[in-house]
Amino acid sequence: MFGQGAYRVRFDWGPAGAERIADGAACVVVVDVLSFTTALTVAAEHGISVLPYRWRDASAVAEAARHRAELAVGRMEARSAETVSLSPPTIARAAAHRRIERLVLPSPNGSAISARMAAIGATVVGVSLRNSAAAAAWVRQRAAGRPIAVVAAGERWPDDSLRPAAEDLWGAGAFLDAFVAHRPEPDDVSFEAGAAIAAYRAVAADLPAALAASVSGRELAARGFEADVATAADAGASTVVPVLGDGWFRPHPAGAAGA
Repeated sequence: MFGQGAYRVRFDWGPAGAERIADGAACVVVVDVLSFTTALTVAAEHGISVLPYRWRDASAVAEAARHRAELAVGRMEARSAETVSLSPPTIARAAAHRRIERLVLPSPNGSAISARMAAIGATVVGVSLRNSAAAAAWVRQRAAGRPIAVVAAGERWPDDSLRPAAEDLWGAGAFLDAFVAHRPEPDDVSFEAGAAIAAYRAVAADLPAALAASVSGRELAARGFEADVATAADAGASTVVPVLGDGWFRPHPAGAAGA
């Protein structure tokens, strides 16, 4: 009932939603705009491979050491121009100063969903507003008419329940809007996916203002991370597509789905 199996283009929320719609999907698209998949996109723009990791704890430190990778710290811990955190601008700044090959990126939402989907054998693609059009082209080529599943990560309330986040709905809608532009069969698109497209189209004319006014955008601005929101709102800035394989997201150009 909840799997949207009658449709080739599907949309749902969070880890449980991902599991409901992933069956038979050629690709599972994960969207966590503020900020996991935006950070992931910026890393891909700089040629950095990213290991998604749920916990920012001693096990993350050990995992980074095992892979000789850098570990992204919490936003408030990034105290120098060369320290990398979940804040996307820190990745760009650090990459401008030195070569970063591998990055362990903890995130309880997008990262956890990505790892969970990879564990069941799905081809997982990281999508943000920055790369939604490029990712749609990559997935369209890879899927070749097979079903796709798009998952908005959302945020967490203090009791760890899912908080649907407007920015992830818009990011999913941006991807879906670009994807279905080349798919004229409306019956292929679930009503849930259609709702995400409609939500995106409602704000597409001024995404930066919408993102800044969202709950998550205002939260980040109040903590001094307005640049994170601006980076996330730069729709179409990226032509690379992070694809998860062997535990790592690696950058792919939009036209290389067979790679």
